[in-house]
Amino acid sequence: MSAYVLVHGAGMGGDCWDRLSPLLDGDVVAVDLPGRGSRSDVDVATVSLADCAAALEDEIVSRDLRDVVLVAHSFAGVTVPRVMESLAGRLRHVVFLSAVVPEDGTAVIDQIDPAVRDAVMESIEDGVYHQTPEGVRFMLCNDMTPEQTEWTLGLVSDESAALLMEPVDLSGLGAGVPRTYVRLSEDACYPPELQERSAHRVGGNVAHIASGHMAMVTRADEVAALLGQLGR
Repeated sequence: MSAYVLVHGAGMGGDCWDRLSPLLDGDVVAVDLPGRGSRSDVDVATVSLADCAAALEDEIVSRDLRDVVLVAHSFAGVTVPRVMESLAGRLRHVVFLSAVVPEDGTAVIDQIDPAVRDAVMESIEDGVYHQTPEGVRFMLCNDMTPEQTEWTLGLVSDESAALLMEPVDLSGLGAGVPRTYVRLSEDACYPPELQERSAHRVGGNVAHIASGHMAMVTRADEVAALLGQLGR
């Protein structure tokens, strides 16, 4: 039976998957990257992309997980490629869920939609990216019910601003691991045209879900069904 390893995006923790995890059959690990949740002892302002990759690799290796369906949501699109080569023998499939995958060697902040970029830059102080409730509602909650919106607002955490500025390393995409990019048609955070570019860089298969950015909340059943198919 496959294991599912779920990697959150910026300003979130592993608990953002809480409405999806119970719908999956098999071992489910919702990773907390450094600076939040089970790794909140780390000063988030010090976290680098290499730190995120190391934490993810440790999570999989220390648990000796195999036949893994590895899911990268949003900003995790620049973390997951860093482990694809070293963990290739453990990975069954990698899923990029509206994942940010900029050109290799560029910074994430330079690749996102200008309106979103401006909101992000205004939310950075002392090396930390603070998402405001207004920004979260605009970027993440455009297709949510009031209850889903309030739940999502409660998940938000601070993020290392350095992660947005560091050049990304996508060399791991060259690993021979099957992959699928899931495009979300109602996404206000990472618009469809940017998803299309990222999907092209990722290669592999493309799937579509009519959802905003937080599909694991608003379309949890559809995401679970897709992951279940890939895990069989």
